[in-house]
Amino acid sequence: MSTSQARPTDPSDDGGDREFRNYVEIVLDGLSDEPGQEVLVSGERRLGAAEFRSLVYRLARALRERGVERGRTVTLLCGNIPETVAVRYAVNLLGAHFNHLYIRLGTDVQARIMADVETYAFIVDPRLAERGAALAAAVPVKHVLVLGEGAGGGGGAAPALALGEDLLALAAARSDAPLPSAARPEDLCFIRHSGGTTGHPKGIRSTFARMQGNWLAALITGERRRDLVCTPLSHAAGFVADGTLASGGTVVLHYAFDPGEVLATVARERITDVFLLPPLLYQVLDHPDAASTDISSLRRITYGGTPSSPVRIAEAVRRFGRVFQQAYGQFEAGIVSVLRPDEHDPDRLDLLRTAGRPVDGVEVEIRDQAGNALPVGEVGEICVRSENAMEGYWKNPELTAEVLRDGWVHTGDLGRLDDHGYLAVVDRIKDMIAVVGGHVYTTELEDFLHTHPGVRQCAVYGVRGEGGHERVHATVVPVPGTGVTAQELRATVLAGRGEMYVPDVIDFTDALPLTDTGKPDKKELRLRAAAAAS
Repeated sequence: MSTSQARPTDPSDDGGDREFRNYVEIVLDGLSDEPGQEVLVSGERRLGAAEFRSLVYRLARALRERGVERGRTVTLLCGNIPETVAVRYAVNLLGAHFNHLYIRLGTDVQARIMADVETYAFIVDPRLAERGAALAAAVPVKHVLVLGEGAGGGGGAAPALALGEDLLALAAARSDAPLPSAARPEDLCFIRHSGGTTGHPKGIRSTFARMQGNWLAALITGERRRDLVCTPLSHAAGFVADGTLASGGTVVLHYAFDPGEVLATVARERITDVFLLPPLLYQVLDHPDAASTDISSLRRITYGGTPSSPVRIAEAVRRFGRVFQQAYGQFEAGIVSVLRPDEHDPDRLDLLRTAGRPVDGVEVEIRDQAGNALPVGEVGEICVRSENAMEGYWKNPELTAEVLRDGWVHTGDLGRLDDHGYLAVVDRIKDMIAVVGGHVYTTELEDFLHTHPGVRQCAVYGVRGEGGHERVHATVVPVPGTGVTAQELRATVLAGRGEMYVPDVIDFTDALPLTDTGKPDKKELRLRAAAAAS
């Protein structure tokens, strides 16, 4: 581990809060200076601490010359490359805040987000030049900058540099002397948007003080971490990577998720830690190389972000060992609860059905619609109070007041607590399906369908029919060769869960559509169901 450096001075230092340590400074000081150790790996590229620090400082100076400063928004359209990490740190070192777009959102949604957050500078990964050009044409910004040369997105697209200036070339001519942070605790650090699968994305505001609170600390354990990042840096994996770098570890980047490449990289790079959403974990588990790949280096597979199947998690534990931890949380509330590796008993589906117990410093209450706390065992909205709560939504005081009440975050999730303090997440309130005689909790029906030996993955969702009533739909990825039928699955649900839970429609697919972050895309599934019915 490197030792802390003296605070640098700079002729243009704005005299910010010198008692405050920007998280970027903490990360850069934490980078290992041991000879031969890389801090970032991307394909054949291996960056050491000195090279990476140099890149951050040079980028910061180049951006400052283009007017990036405290209070300004920099929007990133960037994939999983080392320059993405470096430019985010450079932006935050200057006290500006970043808005990192999910790559696979529609152009119209991305454009609304860019305009909404008042983008000053737009930074584009050259692999995404075609999309970047469309956005730059749709949303006027002061500066468009490209992270190096490269062809556009194919199809005869113009070269990436036709978009704007080459930020890496600008940075190469700048000094790489240490640069003091201009950020103050109350300054905005980033605006993180929801995925946009249920309407206009919500912008979640987080300050530098919140980042200093290390709100993902419950997930960052162990030394000499070699962390595989195969989900977008724009999502939780980016912040997990911060923790790994700050602890002197190494981050290995995959530009896109591929289950075979995940297994191969774990073996080749001796990966110790990886974060996966459950649908991606199932793809790794089902890959033909899973049984033969050397995964002995793995210490922790963290999963979360969307409901998981207890049956499938038990299968994963039997295959890979007790290296799993489940994390439940939201960007609004931070990490809420964790199910530890020693609690991943494959014979305890009751435990695997929970999201663990609240982490230190987090209070959880289950409340009814009137805001009253409910007793143990009853289902209601999960409400959370902690120091890691968001500051509010971007330019939306009404929604902020609705979600943040008296210091409690109203998560929009339904759940229950048991006598031992374990939290079970039952459903999203908006995903719960109202049917004659009660409600169908989509997560519970998905859990039950996963117990059938012919079901590999599934997603349950409501589709409004004539008269405005919702019908229960289930899209199933079958286990090849089982020949499972919709009639068979309906009979199983009827026998095990009763008539109310029997899906009105069951269809089959080779793979579920996923969002950028790896969640089942139920918005897309509803569109497909509506198209099939028309």
